[in-house]
Amino acid sequence: MNEVYHIPAMLKETIEGLAIKPDGVYVDVTFGGGGHSRAILEAIDNSQCTIDNSQRAGESSVQKGKLFSFDQDEDALRNAIDDPRWTFVHSNFRYLKNWMDYYGVEQIDGLLADLGVSFHHFDCPERGFSFRYSAPLDMRMNQTAKRTAADIVNSYSEEELARLFWLYGEMKNGRSIARNICAKRAQAPILRTEELIAAALKLSAISYQPSDGIESRWSLGNTGSPEELGIPTNAKKDLAKLFQALRIEVNDEMGALREMLVAARDLLKPGGRIAVLTYHSLEDRLVKNFFRSGNLEGTIEKDFYGNALTPFDVIEKGRTASDDEVERNPRSRSAKLRVAETLTMHNAQCTMHKGLMRFGTN
Repeated sequence: MNEVYHIPAMLKETIEGLAIKPDGVYVDVTFGGGGHSRAILEAIDNSQCTIDNSQRAGESSVQKGKLFSFDQDEDALRNAIDDPRWTFVHSNFRYLKNWMDYYGVEQIDGLLADLGVSFHHFDCPERGFSFRYSAPLDMRMNQTAKRTAADIVNSYSEEELARLFWLYGEMKNGRSIARNICAKRAQAPILRTEELIAAALKLSAISYQPSDGIESRWSLGNTGSPEELGIPTNAKKDLAKLFQALRIEVNDEMGALREMLVAARDLLKPGGRIAVLTYHSLEDRLVKNFFRSGNLEGTIEKDFYGNALTPFDVIEKGRTASDDEVERNPRSRSAKLRVAETLTMHNAQCTMHKGLMRFGTN
């Protein structure tokens, strides 16, 4: 099956936001189809040399641009790049600091994170990420991980499911859907996407008549080529939230994002940049507050003069895709780009100077 693994949203804007240095060390923590990584490599000049001032006079250290790309899904390996400057790290990006230590990297010049789910995952029916197809309830980004969406659906209490749907899906009707799921699984385990949909929507029939008058059937137990499910239009928004909540829980996406952001903050050089593409309000709110405050709590500390103490200067504050891009790539509609630069000592001193001037001292 020929497929587009992924089309990066706002590719040009994201690469420009990183302000790539030809001899810099960069990390793409969401390799996927490799679109961002290839663009970063194009911006890195392999012939660039710099002098390491710590070396003795007359000696030089040749530092070539370098890119590390993370992905925990082994499917991403098919998009490997044949380039000596590129290193693939088959791991969850929550372990960013560990792997940089392993490769002897103390600081980086920039980091990119595209937090959206690849087209490949939504369009690969057997992975169970989409409610459009009949498939096992899987949703694991790391296919060697033990816990699947089916495990959560069949083991969490009604209260735990309701909390999950509210927290990660922001579903106002999450409690009733949790109740429906628990009632259905009491009769038999819920193991497939169509079974979850039937339970959530309280549907008992395998076939139904959508609003457009065209009959669609669910391929229960289908082992042949995947059949696209006919979903009532008025249910799609709730199902999208339901599947999002389960996916986030299965992969602990918010926990991994928190750990990665802290590691990136500690690894970035002064003047280094971090660019993050978010796709739903939960992760966007976390990234926004982290860039503003420099901590996971989003608490902005201030100095004696009332100046915000933050390690970042925010460059992009939630840029969205252009109308032209959305027309070409509809999935970019929900993307937001946020870029921040690590403050240098010079910037910190300027901030302090402004505080002194405000209080009439020098």
